[in-house]
Amino acid sequence: MRIALISDIHGNGVGLEAVLDDIRKARIDRMICLGDVATLGPQPHEVTKRLRELNCPGITGNHETDLFTPERSQKSVWAETFAWCREQLTDEDKAYLQSFQPMIEIPLGDDKRLLCFHGSPKANTDFILPTTPDDELNAMLTGQNAIVMAGGHTHVQMMRRHHRTMIINTGSVGIPFHRYFPTFTETRFLPHAEYAIVDSVGAINIEFRRVPIDFATLEQASAGSSNPFNWMPYWFRPDEQSAP
Repeated sequence: MRIALISDIHGNGVGLEAVLDDIRKARIDRMICLGDVATLGPQPHEVTKRLRELNCPGITGNHETDLFTPERSQKSVWAETFAWCREQLTDEDKAYLQSFQPMIEIPLGDDKRLLCFHGSPKANTDFILPTTPDDELNAMLTGQNAIVMAGGHTHVQMMRRHHRTMIINTGSVGIPFHRYFPTFTETRFLPHAEYAIVDSVGAINIEFRRVPIDFATLEQASAGSSNPFNWMPYWFRPDEQSAP
């Protein structure tokens, strides 16, 4: 079985379509979204509608939690944008996003399993990094023993072995960060879309994919949006040298 894992779309329909086109060429059997679908970017309805049409199962990201928890979103630095995104979503969109689950487990055969989450199995706000100490990681993974565990949330692709488990981060479809945890003033987005493939045919293999996006279309979508957050200054242009 070949499973495409997408995460952190963040209202970027241009990035999502680039990934879906790549997935169509990659002989994928299933697709799972690991959360943070509709917020920040200019196309919250478009990306949600697209995933609904594909009947794609989803994980509740921290931004889904914030989006539908007013007492949380009102305190967020993104409060104005969250409110705008909610206004763009139809009732069908909202019902779809609220159907997301904390985790999804997929059998891979031979008693092996893939466990999908957003931050960690414990919380969608957790960060699993290459440098997370083993004792902290053990606490996040208590009670779980899947052979592959997959999350998002950090917006940076990663693979890390922990005992017999391979832990991966799919990166971000919508706003791939140029490094871990940039400050707000240092945040830059890379001009591509990221996702991962778990292939369980024979030996289990992980493939990280980076797909070019149509940057001119992204600029047009952003210019035509009334989103109070203008994200275009944060993007590296395709011909621009990215910072280390």
